[in-house]
Amino acid sequence: MKLETFAPVAPTSQADQMLTELVDALEIPVSRYEAAERSYKSVGRWLDRPASRLAEHATNIFPQGSFRLGTVIKPHSDEEDYDLDIVCEIQASKEEYTQQRLKALLGLELQDYARAKNMSPPDEARRCWTLNYADGAQFHMDVLPALPDGARQRRLIEAIGHGNALADDAMAITDREHHAYARYSDDWPGSNPKGYSEWFRSRMREVFNAKRHAMALNERASVEDIPEHRVRTPLQAAIKLLKRHRDMRFSDEPDIKPISIILTTLAAHAYNEEVSISGALQGVLARMHLFIEDRDGVSWIENPTDPRENFADKWEETPEKREAFYEWLSVARADFEIALRMTEADPFVDALSPRMGRQLVEQAVTPPKASSGLFALAKTQVNSKLRKILDAPHRKPLVWRELARGAVQITGMTITRHGFQPYTVGSDDLPLPKQAGLVFHAQTSVAYPYKVYWQVVNTGQDAVRLRGLRGGFEEGVVQGGRLEKRESTLYSGTHSMECLIVKDGYCVARSGPFIVNIL
Repeated sequence: MKLETFAPVAPTSQADQMLTELVDALEIPVSRYEAAERSYKSVGRWLDRPASRLAEHATNIFPQGSFRLGTVIKPHSDEEDYDLDIVCEIQASKEEYTQQRLKALLGLELQDYARAKNMSPPDEARRCWTLNYADGAQFHMDVLPALPDGARQRRLIEAIGHGNALADDAMAITDREHHAYARYSDDWPGSNPKGYSEWFRSRMREVFNAKRHAMALNERASVEDIPEHRVRTPLQAAIKLLKRHRDMRFSDEPDIKPISIILTTLAAHAYNEEVSISGALQGVLARMHLFIEDRDGVSWIENPTDPRENFADKWEETPEKREAFYEWLSVARADFEIALRMTEADPFVDALSPRMGRQLVEQAVTPPKASSGLFALAKTQVNSKLRKILDAPHRKPLVWRELARGAVQITGMTITRHGFQPYTVGSDDLPLPKQAGLVFHAQTSVAYPYKVYWQVVNTGQDAVRLRGLRGGFEEGVVQGGRLEKRESTLYSGTHSMECLIVKDGYCVARSGPFIVNIL
């Protein structure tokens, strides 16, 4: 997919402030970090007790993933859990254990721990064990068994002509689908969360240290007294925004959603120590694609701790994932560019709601409004008519700047069905049956020449299940001054059609969504 040129905009002061408030709304409470820390340290103390099946070995328990990197975000809903990824590194060797034996011993210990703490038994996953905490905690802990493997991994990396000091922290991990899972072998799957974390922090070290020092001065404390999880950099803020945007955009298509390690790695590469959130966000969006290599036709996003690993390896077997990444990047650029030009809360909310969540954005940037009575009820009803369409995650943002120079209106929609006379209806009329033909009719006051585009947005489980979601812009044909668009009723749900007139590179008129309900 060819990306359009992206030039960062100068954000308004109001948009800058609202973006900061939005990041604050994505933050998890400090109490959550502290609860997570207490929980995994409690597991560590259990494994270190004399009666532990692993007591003969020292164990090292530490977080990995977004909790370690400071990029964790609130779940989208109260029904979702925080995913706390923990490594249990056992100071033993591969000569002593198979992957299967090591994982089984840790599993038995976690079963005993859960029983002692009145928790439900742990669940076994492919690589780890999952401890499920009480509903009030709102998180579960994935505990990954591991052994130190730095010396071996460094030798292997040096053997292909590379040097990497970060490899010293590499680990061997368990994977029940690995070919050597049940037998003694030096060949175990590898991982390096400590090395990755060190690389990630190196990409923002100057800003991180400056912020930590400023916090210490403000609190009249020593720098060491400021916990690292309290220090937040523009890079971490930008990644949080992009993760939520990605999550919402692919809420109906999770199987092609760009994975977090790709977003985080490309964002960290693209970050240039910008000191503002808007500067970091736009810089990352402008440059992150430049760090995707093309190696003999293969898209390659190198693991910074291991040049042998390609984080984008799944793109080869599933090309839709590669296309989804570039499509998402294009949409994210447009969304945030539009939002950063705004000076008021309402258009800022409208720009970001489809792929950040209306409730989140509204609560973050708009003060509570006291409204009651019939007017408030009517406003709620009117908004609910369009909200499903306007906030559809797959509805593309405008790719043109708006400059009003006229008007366009969808005047009606003609329905044709076999054996029935054609008839015309208006927006949000009675539900239509499937397998009917539709013709949308529009009129504009804009003088020709111009281009006409139509935006179809469909919703509902039919379109999701059959991979028929649409939300882009389709260029139409103007014939004899007539503006018409032919469609058919395929999927149940609420859908919309909008007509846009583009002239001299600007969107000069738009009709607003014409609602179509299908049984």
